[in-house]
Amino acid sequence: MTMPLNPRIRDTFAPPITEAIRWLDGVAFPPEQPLLNVSQAAPALPPPKNMRQAIADIALNDASAHLYGADLGLADLRAEVAAHSSALYRGTIQATEVAITSGCNQAFTAAMTTLAGQGDEVILPTPWYFNHKMHLTMQGVTTVALPTGQDLLPDPALAATLITPRTRAIVLVTPNNPGGVEYPADLVRAFYDLAQRENIALILDETYRDFDSRSDAPHDLFTDPDWSETLIQLYSFSKAYRLTGHRVGTLTAAKDRLAEVEKYIDTVTICPNQIGQRAALWAMRNMGSWLAGERAEILSRRAAMTEGFHRLNGWRLRGIGGFFAYVEHPFAMRSDALARRLVKTAGILSLPATFFTPPEDPRGLRELRIAFANIDRSDIDQLFSRLENLSL
Repeated sequence: MTMPLNPRIRDTFAPPITEAIRWLDGVAFPPEQPLLNVSQAAPALPPPKNMRQAIADIALNDASAHLYGADLGLADLRAEVAAHSSALYRGTIQATEVAITSGCNQAFTAAMTTLAGQGDEVILPTPWYFNHKMHLTMQGVTTVALPTGQDLLPDPALAATLITPRTRAIVLVTPNNPGGVEYPADLVRAFYDLAQRENIALILDETYRDFDSRSDAPHDLFTDPDWSETLIQLYSFSKAYRLTGHRVGTLTAAKDRLAEVEKYIDTVTICPNQIGQRAALWAMRNMGSWLAGERAEILSRRAAMTEGFHRLNGWRLRGIGGFFAYVEHPFAMRSDALARRLVKTAGILSLPATFFTPPEDPRGLRELRIAFANIDRSDIDQLFSRLENLSL
């Protein structure tokens, strides 16, 4: 007899990165055309050696790093995040308004668990980050798609027409995943004002904040003394400090909401990774110059991607920034079919927009996401050479 299966899990699509990696099975890549993996934005390198040494010292000498810790995270790290964010955004954020989570994905699921239940609605701009959509499906929360414009920016006026009595939140990701685009400060403010008027939450995922091309604060929401009544901010240490395997993220929200988040975390992970939290704290205190160099390198690769697109006939660069370029292809085939074909004919593993859009969205059939953070300028040149000479 087959055991029961939760229908919400059954109805959730398979993890896209895992599915795409399976496309490599049985494919041989000749030495003259090695695989260019532009499917995932996670750093492919470990943290720098001095940081790994600090992690080793923590593991050897800090006994508390091997024990349970506070559900909402290491007190010193919460305080460091609050101070850093207060300075960056020129606002006031208390340590008690910061929770440390097991990666930014858990920050999202924890926040959403406190906001919405079965039958409630959450607005996601499309193309969306697929893990956000997956979690909402698992929880029985209705995802309301907010189509973006040709520039991949969402329209607050259009979002307003989608709000119903069941709407609990609007989710924005900036710099965007998958589109790459950086949302202008006034656009973020307009969504905040909308959420405030409608008494719903604005969830702002700023995972790629450290690689924003702008030198100023990306928005001014934390300057509002009552920001915590509307705003929930998410952040990740994975991209900034290559701590992907340590799973450390942050959730900044009202203190009373974090009391509800604590219930969720206590039943899922009990506490965030203890060594990872201490590594993130060490990095925040010691790796500022190194992170600035990482940002400069990503911006250099972004420039190379922008320049390279002039070599491609019929392709269109829809959005770029953070770790991603989002492109429209010129071929008479679905983007998922094209992505599979590119593996075999060009040695390129990218993700089709069908992973980031509702099934009925025709734009998903024409677009691809290219994650350029893990390929250098030489590889970027090779990427465009292969696309330029593509024969399908």
